[in-house]
Amino acid sequence: MSLYGMLRTGVSGMTAQSNKLGTIADNIGNSGTAGYKRATAEFSSLLLDSGPGSYDSGAVKSNVRYAVSQQGALNYTTSSTDLAIQGNGFFMVQDPIGQPYLTRAGSFAVDASTGNLVNNAGFALMGYDISQGPADVMLNGAGGLEPVNLGAAKFAANPSRVGAFAANLPATADIAAGATPAGNAAGATFSEKSSMTAFDNLGNSVVLDIYLTKTADGPATWEMTVFDRADAPAGGGFPYAAAALSSQTLTFDDMGILASDPTFALTVPGGQPLEFDISGMTQLASDYTPLTATVDGNGPSPVSSVSIDNNGIVFAIDESGRSTPIFQIPIASVASADRLAPKAGNVFEATAESGGVQIGFPNEAGLGTLVSGATEQSNVDMAAELTEMIVAQRDYTANSKVFQTGSELLDVLMNLKR
Repeated sequence: MSLYGMLRTGVSGMTAQSNKLGTIADNIGNSGTAGYKRATAEFSSLLLDSGPGSYDSGAVKSNVRYAVSQQGALNYTTSSTDLAIQGNGFFMVQDPIGQPYLTRAGSFAVDASTGNLVNNAGFALMGYDISQGPADVMLNGAGGLEPVNLGAAKFAANPSRVGAFAANLPATADIAAGATPAGNAAGATFSEKSSMTAFDNLGNSVVLDIYLTKTADGPATWEMTVFDRADAPAGGGFPYAAAALSSQTLTFDDMGILASDPTFALTVPGGQPLEFDISGMTQLASDYTPLTATVDGNGPSPVSSVSIDNNGIVFAIDESGRSTPIFQIPIASVASADRLAPKAGNVFEATAESGGVQIGFPNEAGLGTLVSGATEQSNVDMAAELTEMIVAQRDYTANSKVFQTGSELLDVLMNLKR
Protein backbone atom coordinates (compact mmCIF):
# COMPACT_ATOMS: atom_id res chain seq x y z
CA MET A 1 0.00 0.00 0.00
CA SER A 2 1.30 3.43 -0.91
CA LEU A 3 1.89 5.70 2.05
CA TYR A 4 0.77 8.61 -0.08
CA GLY A 5 -2.44 6.69 -0.82
CA MET A 6 -2.88 6.28 2.93
CA LEU A 7 -2.57 10.04 3.36
CA ARG A 8 -5.08 10.71 0.59
CA THR A 9 -7.55 8.23 2.08
CA GLY A 10 -7.24 9.86 5.48
CA VAL A 11 -7.83 13.30 3.93
CA SER A 12 -10.88 12.07 2.02
CA GLY A 13 -12.27 10.61 5.26
CA MET A 14 -11.76 13.93 7.07
CA THR A 15 -13.38 15.80 4.14
CA ALA A 16 -16.39 13.47 4.20
CA GLN A 17 -16.84 13.87 7.95
CA SER A 18 -16.43 17.65 7.56
CA ASN A 19 -19.32 17.61 5.08
CA LYS A 20 -21.37 15.59 7.53
CA LEU A 21 -20.60 18.03 10.33
CA GLY A 22 -21.55 20.86 7.97
CA THR A 23 -24.99 19.37 7.33
CA ILE A 24 -25.46 18.83 11.07
CA ALA A 25 -24.54 22.45 11.75
CA ASP A 26 -27.06 23.62 9.14
CA ASN A 27 -29.75 21.37 10.57
CA ILE A 28 -29.21 22.59 14.12
CA GLY A 29 -29.03 26.22 12.98
CA ASN A 30 -32.33 25.87 11.09
CA SER A 31 -34.17 23.76 13.65
CA GLY A 32 -36.57 26.68 14.14
CA THR A 33 -36.88 27.64 10.46
CA ALA A 34 -40.42 27.09 9.11
CA GLY A 35 -40.50 24.53 6.33
CA TYR A 36 -36.79 23.66 6.55
CA LYS A 37 -35.87 20.16 5.38
CA ARG A 38 -32.96 18.43 7.09
CA ALA A 39 -29.82 17.63 5.12
CA THR A 40 -27.85 14.39 5.51
CA ALA A 41 -24.40 13.36 4.24
CA GLU A 42 -24.34 9.85 2.81
CA PHE A 43 -21.03 8.11 2.10
CA SER A 44 -19.94 5.77 -0.67
CA SER A 45 -16.55 4.12 -1.20
CA LEU A 46 -14.19 4.68 -4.15
CA LEU A 47 -11.97 1.62 -4.64
CA LEU A 48 -8.78 1.26 -6.68
CA ASP A 49 -7.78 -1.91 -8.50
CA SER A 50 -5.32 -3.85 -6.34
CA GLY A 51 -3.18 -6.85 -7.08
CA PRO A 52 -3.38 -10.09 -5.08
CA GLY A 53 -0.28 -9.20 -3.09
CA SER A 54 -0.93 -5.52 -2.42
CA TYR A 55 -3.76 -3.17 -1.53
CA ASP A 56 -4.19 0.38 -2.79
CA SER A 57 -6.49 2.40 -0.57
CA GLY A 58 -9.22 4.40 -2.24
CA ALA A 59 -11.31 7.21 -0.81
CA VAL A 60 -14.69 8.14 0.62
CA LYS A 61 -17.20 10.15 -1.38
CA SER A 62 -19.95 12.12 0.34
CA ASN A 63 -23.32 12.96 -1.17
CA VAL A 64 -25.65 15.46 0.48
CA ARG A 65 -29.36 14.64 0.37
CA TYR A 66 -32.36 16.51 1.70
CA ALA A 67 -35.38 14.95 3.41
CA VAL A 68 -37.77 17.12 1.39
CA SER A 69 -40.59 14.60 1.36
CA GLN A 70 -40.55 14.17 5.16
CA GLN A 71 -43.45 16.05 6.78
CA GLY A 72 -42.70 18.44 9.62
CA ALA A 73 -45.07 19.04 12.54
CA LEU A 74 -47.56 21.91 12.27
CA ASN A 75 -47.19 24.99 14.42
CA TYR A 76 -50.52 26.81 14.78
CA THR A 77 -50.52 30.62 14.78
CA THR A 78 -53.01 33.48 14.98
CA SER A 79 -52.44 34.74 11.41
CA SER A 80 -54.80 33.58 8.66
CA THR A 81 -52.09 34.17 6.05
CA ASP A 82 -49.72 31.66 7.67
CA LEU A 83 -50.08 28.53 5.55
CA ALA A 84 -48.97 24.93 5.78
CA ILE A 85 -49.42 21.87 3.59
CA GLN A 86 -50.48 18.69 5.35
CA GLY A 87 -49.29 16.01 2.95
CA ASN A 88 -47.72 16.10 -0.50
CA GLY A 89 -46.93 19.30 -2.40
CA PHE A 90 -45.30 22.72 -2.38
CA PHE A 91 -46.29 26.36 -2.57
CA MET A 92 -45.38 28.13 -5.80
CA VAL A 93 -43.46 31.33 -5.06
CA GLN A 94 -41.39 33.78 -7.07
CA ASP A 95 -38.40 35.97 -6.27
CA PRO A 96 -38.35 39.75 -6.89
CA ILE A 97 -37.30 39.26 -10.54
CA GLY A 98 -40.11 36.79 -11.25
CA GLN A 99 -38.21 33.47 -11.12
CA PRO A 100 -40.55 30.71 -9.84
CA TYR A 101 -39.55 28.30 -7.06
CA LEU A 102 -41.11 25.71 -4.76
CA THR A 103 -41.24 25.98 -0.98
CA ARG A 104 -42.86 24.56 2.14
CA ALA A 105 -42.14 27.74 4.12
CA GLY A 106 -45.60 29.29 4.48
CA SER A 107 -45.15 32.15 6.93
CA PHE A 108 -46.71 34.71 4.58
CA ALA A 109 -47.58 38.30 5.39
CA VAL A 110 -48.71 41.31 3.34
CA ASP A 111 -45.86 43.38 1.92
CA ALA A 112 -46.66 47.04 2.61
CA SER A 113 -45.15 48.34 -0.65
CA THR A 114 -46.76 45.88 -3.08
CA GLY A 115 -49.71 44.33 -1.23
CA ASN A 116 -48.39 40.86 -2.14
CA LEU A 117 -48.23 37.96 0.29
CA VAL A 118 -44.53 37.28 0.88
CA ASN A 119 -42.69 34.96 3.25
CA ASN A 120 -39.75 35.77 5.52
CA ALA A 121 -37.25 35.26 2.69
CA GLY A 122 -39.06 37.77 0.45
CA PHE A 123 -40.61 35.24 -1.95
CA ALA A 124 -44.14 36.12 -3.14
CA LEU A 125 -46.88 33.49 -2.97
CA MET A 126 -48.36 32.65 -6.39
CA GLY A 127 -52.01 31.97 -7.15
CA TYR A 128 -54.77 32.25 -9.73
CA ASP A 129 -56.97 35.34 -9.87
CA ILE A 130 -60.55 34.05 -9.62
CA SER A 131 -62.25 37.39 -8.97
CA GLN A 132 -63.72 37.30 -12.50
CA GLY A 133 -64.33 33.56 -12.77
CA PRO A 134 -62.73 30.11 -12.38
CA ALA A 135 -58.98 29.70 -12.73
CA ASP A 136 -57.41 28.79 -16.08
CA VAL A 137 -54.89 26.23 -14.86
CA MET A 138 -51.62 25.42 -16.63
CA LEU A 139 -51.00 21.85 -15.41
CA ASN A 140 -47.26 21.66 -16.09
CA GLY A 141 -45.95 25.13 -15.38
CA ALA A 142 -46.38 28.52 -13.78
CA GLY A 143 -48.39 30.00 -16.67
CA GLY A 144 -51.37 32.02 -15.49
CA LEU A 145 -50.03 32.35 -11.94
CA GLU A 146 -49.52 35.76 -10.40
CA PRO A 147 -48.59 37.07 -6.95
CA VAL A 148 -51.47 36.84 -4.47
CA ASN A 149 -52.18 40.53 -3.95
CA LEU A 150 -54.46 41.58 -1.12
CA GLY A 151 -53.98 45.31 -1.66
CA ALA A 152 -56.05 45.18 -4.87
CA ALA A 153 -59.01 43.79 -2.92
CA LYS A 154 -59.62 47.05 -1.07
CA PHE A 155 -62.92 48.80 -1.77
CA ALA A 156 -63.87 46.07 -4.25
CA ALA A 157 -67.46 46.05 -5.55
CA ASN A 158 -69.08 43.02 -7.16
CA PRO A 159 -72.41 43.11 -9.02
CA SER A 160 -75.09 40.58 -8.16
CA ARG A 161 -75.45 37.62 -10.52
CA VAL A 162 -77.07 34.76 -8.58
CA GLY A 163 -79.49 34.49 -5.70
CA ALA A 164 -82.04 32.26 -4.06
CA PHE A 165 -85.52 32.96 -2.80
CA ALA A 166 -87.87 30.50 -1.18
CA ALA A 167 -91.00 30.94 0.90
CA ASN A 168 -94.10 29.06 1.90
CA LEU A 169 -97.18 30.60 0.32
CA PRO A 170 -100.39 30.13 2.33
CA ALA A 171 -102.70 27.66 0.59
CA THR A 172 -105.70 29.39 2.15
CA ALA A 173 -104.90 32.79 0.64
CA ASP A 174 -107.70 34.48 -1.28
CA ILE A 175 -107.50 34.79 -5.05
CA ALA A 176 -106.66 38.36 -5.98
CA ALA A 177 -109.55 40.33 -7.44
CA GLY A 178 -108.84 42.86 -10.15
CA ALA A 179 -105.46 44.03 -11.40
CA THR A 180 -102.28 42.28 -10.25
CA PRO A 181 -98.79 43.82 -9.83
CA ALA A 182 -97.64 42.47 -13.21
CA GLY A 183 -99.75 45.10 -14.98
CA ASN A 184 -98.38 47.92 -12.76
CA ALA A 185 -101.81 49.54 -12.67
CA ALA A 186 -103.22 51.78 -9.96
CA GLY A 187 -105.08 49.79 -7.34
CA ALA A 188 -103.29 46.52 -8.10
CA THR A 189 -103.67 43.98 -5.31
CA PHE A 190 -101.32 41.28 -4.06
CA SER A 191 -101.18 38.54 -1.43
CA GLU A 192 -97.67 38.85 0.03
CA LYS A 193 -94.66 41.13 -0.30
CA SER A 194 -90.94 40.86 0.58
CA SER A 195 -87.85 42.88 -0.30
CA MET A 196 -84.21 42.00 -0.99
CA THR A 197 -81.05 43.99 -1.72
CA ALA A 198 -78.91 43.42 -4.83
CA PHE A 199 -75.92 45.38 -6.20
CA ASP A 200 -75.28 47.05 -9.55
CA ASN A 201 -71.96 47.29 -11.42
CA LEU A 202 -70.76 50.19 -9.29
CA GLY A 203 -71.69 48.58 -6.01
CA ASN A 204 -74.83 50.65 -5.45
CA SER A 205 -77.52 48.79 -3.55
CA VAL A 206 -80.72 48.12 -5.47
CA VAL A 207 -83.77 47.18 -3.39
CA LEU A 208 -86.01 44.64 -5.10
CA ASP A 209 -89.69 44.59 -4.13
CA ILE A 210 -91.03 41.05 -4.57
CA TYR A 211 -94.83 40.70 -4.92
CA LEU A 212 -96.52 37.30 -4.65
CA THR A 213 -100.15 37.15 -5.74
CA LYS A 214 -102.48 34.16 -5.79
CA THR A 215 -104.37 34.11 -9.08
CA ALA A 216 -106.10 30.71 -9.26
CA ASP A 217 -106.89 27.37 -7.60
CA GLY A 218 -106.80 23.88 -9.11
CA PRO A 219 -103.97 23.92 -9.91
CA ALA A 220 -102.76 26.50 -7.42
CA THR A 221 -101.30 29.41 -9.37
CA TRP A 222 -99.37 32.42 -8.12
CA GLU A 223 -97.80 35.39 -9.81
CA MET A 224 -94.29 36.47 -8.76
CA THR A 225 -93.40 40.03 -9.82
CA VAL A 226 -90.32 42.10 -8.96
CA PHE A 227 -89.94 45.91 -9.12
CA ASP A 228 -87.10 48.32 -8.46
CA ARG A 229 -88.04 50.16 -5.28
CA ALA A 230 -86.40 53.32 -6.66
CA ASP A 231 -89.39 53.52 -9.04
CA ALA A 232 -92.00 53.24 -6.28
CA PRO A 233 -94.30 56.24 -5.66
CA ALA A 234 -93.63 58.31 -2.56
CA GLY A 235 -96.80 57.12 -0.83
CA GLY A 236 -96.31 53.48 -1.78
CA GLY A 237 -98.65 51.28 -3.78
CA PHE A 238 -99.03 51.33 -7.55
CA PRO A 239 -98.16 52.27 -10.18
CA TYR A 240 -94.37 52.27 -10.10
CA ALA A 241 -92.59 54.78 -12.35
CA ALA A 242 -91.29 51.92 -14.53
CA ALA A 243 -92.55 48.49 -15.52
CA ALA A 244 -91.73 45.40 -13.50
CA LEU A 245 -88.20 44.05 -13.83
CA SER A 246 -89.67 40.57 -14.31
CA SER A 247 -92.88 38.63 -13.72
CA GLN A 248 -93.48 34.89 -13.74
CA THR A 249 -96.31 32.45 -13.08
CA LEU A 250 -95.75 29.81 -10.38
CA THR A 251 -97.82 26.64 -10.27
CA PHE A 252 -97.94 24.06 -7.47
CA ASP A 253 -99.00 20.40 -7.49
CA ASP A 254 -101.43 18.72 -5.08
CA MET A 255 -98.62 18.26 -2.53
CA GLY A 256 -97.79 21.98 -2.52
CA ILE A 257 -94.50 21.49 -4.40
CA LEU A 258 -93.45 23.92 -7.12
CA ALA A 259 -94.27 22.38 -10.50
CA SER A 260 -93.21 25.25 -12.80
CA ASP A 261 -89.81 26.66 -13.80
CA PRO A 262 -87.56 26.71 -10.65
CA THR A 263 -85.63 29.78 -11.80
CA PHE A 264 -86.60 33.43 -11.87
CA ALA A 265 -84.51 35.81 -13.97
CA LEU A 266 -84.25 39.58 -14.11
CA THR A 267 -81.66 42.26 -14.85
CA VAL A 268 -80.53 44.49 -12.00
CA PRO A 269 -80.87 48.16 -13.04
CA GLY A 270 -77.35 49.33 -13.86
CA GLY A 271 -76.06 45.84 -13.17
CA GLN A 272 -75.95 42.29 -14.44
CA PRO A 273 -78.51 39.58 -15.23
CA LEU A 274 -79.59 38.05 -11.93
CA GLU A 275 -80.98 34.53 -11.69
CA PHE A 276 -82.86 33.41 -8.57
CA ASP A 277 -83.21 29.78 -7.58
CA ILE A 278 -86.84 29.47 -6.44
CA SER A 279 -86.98 25.68 -6.34
CA GLY A 280 -87.69 25.81 -2.59
CA MET A 281 -91.04 27.58 -3.01
CA THR A 282 -94.01 25.73 -1.49
CA GLN A 283 -97.74 26.25 -1.02
CA LEU A 284 -98.89 24.64 2.21
CA ALA A 285 -101.58 25.24 4.81
CA SER A 286 -99.46 27.61 6.86
CA ASP A 287 -98.68 31.31 7.09
CA TYR A 288 -96.49 33.15 4.62
CA THR A 289 -92.96 32.24 5.73
CA PRO A 290 -89.80 33.36 3.88
CA LEU A 291 -87.30 30.48 4.07
CA THR A 292 -84.36 31.55 1.93
CA ALA A 293 -83.31 35.01 0.75
CA THR A 294 -79.74 35.35 -0.57
CA VAL A 295 -78.09 37.46 -3.27
CA ASP A 296 -74.39 37.54 -4.09
CA GLY A 297 -72.36 40.67 -4.79
CA ASN A 298 -71.38 43.51 -2.53
CA GLY A 299 -70.97 47.24 -2.44
CA PRO A 300 -67.63 49.05 -2.15
CA SER A 301 -66.43 48.40 1.37
CA PRO A 302 -62.93 48.25 2.84
CA VAL A 303 -61.52 44.76 3.29
CA SER A 304 -61.38 44.11 7.02
CA SER A 305 -59.85 40.62 6.97
CA VAL A 306 -58.82 37.70 4.80
CA SER A 307 -59.61 34.02 5.16
CA ILE A 308 -58.19 31.03 3.28
CA ASP A 309 -60.02 27.70 3.20
CA ASN A 310 -58.51 24.22 2.88
CA ASN A 311 -59.12 24.24 -0.88
CA GLY A 312 -56.77 27.22 -1.25
CA ILE A 313 -59.45 29.82 -1.98
CA VAL A 314 -58.59 33.27 -0.62
CA PHE A 315 -61.64 35.26 0.53
CA ALA A 316 -61.64 39.02 1.12
CA ILE A 317 -64.07 39.85 3.93
CA ASP A 318 -65.39 43.41 3.98
CA GLU A 319 -66.68 45.42 6.92
CA SER A 320 -70.23 44.25 6.34
CA GLY A 321 -69.15 40.61 6.70
CA ARG A 322 -69.48 39.65 3.04
CA SER A 323 -66.76 37.36 1.70
CA THR A 324 -65.55 37.50 -1.90
CA PRO A 325 -63.27 34.89 -3.50
CA ILE A 326 -60.30 36.67 -5.07
CA PHE A 327 -57.51 34.08 -5.48
CA GLN A 328 -57.02 30.34 -5.45
CA ILE A 329 -53.70 28.97 -4.26
CA PRO A 330 -52.46 25.90 -6.17
CA ILE A 331 -50.12 23.17 -4.93
CA ALA A 332 -47.16 22.03 -7.03
CA SER A 333 -45.67 18.54 -6.99
CA VAL A 334 -42.76 16.63 -8.54
CA ALA A 335 -42.14 12.92 -9.00
CA SER A 336 -39.11 12.79 -6.67
CA ALA A 337 -39.21 15.58 -4.10
CA ASP A 338 -35.97 14.47 -2.38
CA ARG A 339 -34.03 15.23 -5.58
CA LEU A 340 -35.06 18.88 -5.80
CA ALA A 341 -32.20 21.37 -5.78
CA PRO A 342 -32.24 23.59 -2.65
CA LYS A 343 -31.65 27.32 -3.07
CA ALA A 344 -31.09 30.18 -0.66
CA GLY A 345 -34.26 31.31 1.10
CA ASN A 346 -35.58 27.82 1.89
CA VAL A 347 -36.84 27.26 -1.65
CA PHE A 348 -36.31 24.44 -4.15
CA GLU A 349 -35.83 24.22 -7.88
CA ALA A 350 -36.89 21.34 -10.11
CA THR A 351 -34.12 19.23 -11.67
CA ALA A 352 -33.95 16.43 -14.23
CA GLU A 353 -33.71 13.94 -11.34
CA SER A 354 -36.75 15.37 -9.50
CA GLY A 355 -38.99 15.48 -12.56
CA GLY A 356 -41.02 18.38 -13.89
CA VAL A 357 -43.44 20.50 -11.87
CA GLN A 358 -47.11 19.55 -11.95
CA ILE A 359 -49.82 21.97 -10.80
CA GLY A 360 -53.03 21.04 -9.01
CA PHE A 361 -55.24 22.14 -6.15
CA PRO A 362 -55.38 20.99 -2.51
CA ASN A 363 -57.09 17.65 -1.84
CA GLU A 364 -56.88 16.64 -5.51
CA ALA A 365 -54.90 13.84 -7.18
CA GLY A 366 -52.86 12.89 -4.12
CA LEU A 367 -51.98 16.46 -3.16
CA GLY A 368 -52.11 17.57 0.45
CA THR A 369 -54.52 19.76 2.36
CA LEU A 370 -53.95 23.47 2.84
CA VAL A 371 -54.03 24.55 6.48
CA SER A 372 -54.56 28.24 7.23
CA GLY A 373 -53.27 29.71 10.47
CA ALA A 374 -50.34 27.29 10.73
CA THR A 375 -46.78 26.84 9.51
CA GLU A 376 -44.82 23.65 9.01
CA GLN A 377 -41.97 23.25 11.46
CA SER A 378 -38.51 22.09 10.52
CA ASN A 379 -38.25 18.29 10.33
CA VAL A 380 -34.95 18.37 12.26
CA ASP A 381 -34.73 16.03 15.27
CA MET A 382 -32.34 17.81 17.64
CA ALA A 383 -31.52 14.67 19.65
CA ALA A 384 -30.63 12.74 16.49
CA GLU A 385 -28.49 15.62 15.20
CA LEU A 386 -26.48 15.83 18.44
CA THR A 387 -25.93 12.07 18.36
CA GLU A 388 -24.76 12.23 14.75
CA MET A 389 -22.45 15.12 15.64
CA ILE A 390 -20.71 13.04 18.31
CA VAL A 391 -20.28 10.15 15.88
CA ALA A 392 -18.96 12.43 13.13
CA GLN A 393 -16.54 14.05 15.56
CA ARG A 394 -15.09 10.68 16.60
CA ASP A 395 -14.87 9.53 12.95
CA TYR A 396 -13.12 12.74 11.98
CA THR A 397 -10.62 12.23 14.81
CA ALA A 398 -10.00 8.64 13.71
CA ASN A 399 -9.34 9.74 10.11
CA SER A 400 -6.97 12.44 11.36
CA LYS A 401 -5.08 9.73 13.24
CA VAL A 402 -4.73 7.79 9.96
CA PHE A 403 -3.28 10.89 8.34
CA GLN A 404 -1.00 11.52 11.32
CA THR A 405 0.26 7.92 11.28
CA GLY A 406 0.96 8.09 7.55
CA SER A 407 2.88 11.31 8.03
CA GLU A 408 4.98 9.74 10.79
CA LEU A 409 5.73 6.69 8.64
CA LEU A 410 6.89 8.96 5.84
CA ASP A 411 9.23 10.67 8.29
CA VAL A 412 10.66 7.24 9.23
CA LEU A 413 11.12 6.40 5.55
CA MET A 414 12.87 9.69 4.87
CA ASN A 415 15.20 9.15 7.85
CA LEU A 416 16.39 5.79 6.46
CA LYS A 417 18.53 7.64 3.96
CA ARG A 418 20.37 9.56 6.62
